[in-house]
Amino acid sequence: MQPSAHSLEIIRRLMAFPTISHDSNMALIEYVGDLLDGHQVPYELFHNPEGTKANLLAHIGPRDVPGILLSGHTDVVPVEGQPWSQDPFTPWEADGRLYGRGSCDMKGFIGLVLGLLPRLASTTLKTPIHIALSYDEEVGCAGVRSLVDHLAHIPVKPRFALVGEPTDMKVVTAHKGISVQRIMITGRAGHSSQPDLGANALIAAGDILGFIARLAEDLRAIRDERFEPPFTTINIGRAEGGTAVNIIAEHATIDWEFRPIPAADADHIRDQVKSYALDVVLPKMRTTAPEAEIRFETIATAPALDAKGGEDAEAFMRRLTGANESHAVSFTTEAGLFQKVSGIPAIVCGPGSIAQAHKPDEYVSLEQLARAEAVLNRLVDMAEADPL
Repeated sequence: MQPSAHSLEIIRRLMAFPTISHDSNMALIEYVGDLLDGHQVPYELFHNPEGTKANLLAHIGPRDVPGILLSGHTDVVPVEGQPWSQDPFTPWEADGRLYGRGSCDMKGFIGLVLGLLPRLASTTLKTPIHIALSYDEEVGCAGVRSLVDHLAHIPVKPRFALVGEPTDMKVVTAHKGISVQRIMITGRAGHSSQPDLGANALIAAGDILGFIARLAEDLRAIRDERFEPPFTTINIGRAEGGTAVNIIAEHATIDWEFRPIPAADADHIRDQVKSYALDVVLPKMRTTAPEAEIRFETIATAPALDAKGGEDAEAFMRRLTGANESHAVSFTTEAGLFQKVSGIPAIVCGPGSIAQAHKPDEYVSLEQLARAEAVLNRLVDMAEADPL
């Protein structure tokens, strides 16, 4: 099985755009805009403040009926330092697979959706189809927020959002969230032989790190067996500070993240660390350095996806795909934001395996793309027949 040549060509074109998250996605968005203009499909853009990136929201069919939102992100992770066997932005096929950055995560799905445009533009839909493309998903779902904020206030919301992240075409109704945090500690420098005349930011950082480690152990007690591992996880990704071994460290920084299960209170987890730092660690520092301070920054955050409230969407996607069960995954997608910010139930289901994402020689099987294309065509069949 293979996807249509038309869809495969669009996927290849999308993959050729090096839309790494730290770069612009505007060339890709302009290409998609040209496709939409060619089929007279209206769309809106939601730019970042610098005007270098944009979300896109297209509408096909009636606007006064709840429809289906097909969603994907346009950015990809970096390729630097990875041992690719060929140019990651020149797609190639081998052994029934399409290789290249973004093939699996997730330009394959986006290309299949855009491949529907000739059919969508030439038919009369009773249920509208909306297409949402975002930026900066790979840096904590940071870019999609202007789009989900817009969707939260439209008069008629989509019935549900289908986020085409790679799930091997399994229907996913729940996933963990993510919260990336930074702690910036300022103490007082001094000679290492006189520790009581300074305030060592690295020692303060060690105290906070110890608390975070203990918190991580406590969080294992709250379990959700749908996930692997079945609890909220914490990771310390980076800790640095100081300038020399004989100087009291004046500055230190901790970058840490946690991935909450749906039942976890993400704000409470973050606030526990903040309270410990401000109520326990900072007073110690200020006994010798009244000017000491600890600051906090949220780098990225996205909520968990919970199946509750999306039962109708789940039943629809099971019927559409022929699945007899639903799944939960430990990675994070934009689906939680559609559900919790926009009030739109969300399902995650797309071609490819997350095991191939972010790796050198990333690939998606042509058979998976063909399966996904067949599901999308059945979705259009149903949208043509009756309001869903």
